[in-house]
Amino acid sequence: MAAQLNRAERQRLIDRLHAERCSCVIRNGEQTRTFNERGVKDLYRLLTEEPELLRGAFVADKVVGKGAAALMILGSVEEVYTDVASTAALELFARHGVEVECALEVPQIVNRARTGRCPVETLCLDCRTAEECLEPIRNFIRNNS
Repeated sequence: MAAQLNRAERQRLIDRLHAERCSCVIRNGEQTRTFNERGVKDLYRLLTEEPELLRGAFVADKVVGKGAAALMILGSVEEVYTDVASTAALELFARHGVEVECALEVPQIVNRARTGRCPVETLCLDCRTAEECLEPIRNFIRNNS
């Protein structure tokens, strides 16, 4: 479980996130896995196909918007490190009691073209709970796969 990770172990996972240039690193018990999909695809797939990996896990992720936060909450992730998180993501984590270490808080996650808000962040904007975010994310992934 994530609670059993000491500071040095957490830092090794964060360092791996950066060294391997992956999108996220997930540690649950003795199992550590890396992921490389863009956006929330890996988290959504894990939530729907391998929820046991998320349950109680430590996640190191480069960028966490409200949609990613919702998927982690729904998966019962215990602890998160992120380089960048939106204010909405941090608020959602706080409401659900998920421990988060964030290097940089931003008002919103921007899209890849840097022309506006991330599409998943936009879809989840008015959602009040993690559960409310799931259906818009599911539809987004289905339409963009």
